[in-house]
Amino acid sequence: MVGMSTKKVLIICGITLLLSIAAEILFVHHHAYFWWHEFIGFDIIYGFAGCAAFIVVSKFLGKVLLQRPENYYDRGEDDND
Repeated sequence: MVGMSTKKVLIICGITLLLSIAAEILFVHHHAYFWWHEFIGFDIIYGFAGCAAFIVVSKFLGKVLLQRPENYYDRGEDDND
């Protein structure tokens, strides 16, 4: 996905979700164990939202905990040369 704009990625994700929900409506016979499983597309949307949240939280934690400033390794050096 190098070089793709955010808008194109969102459109592709939206189309994929809609096609997945359409496939569920047409081909899946539901055996609901819980009341929320009776909603069409719940598992698909829940899984997609969980993956998206996992990516957002991971990127945030990576930025906060792992990334260092550009001059991070230059701080302790003496310029007495």
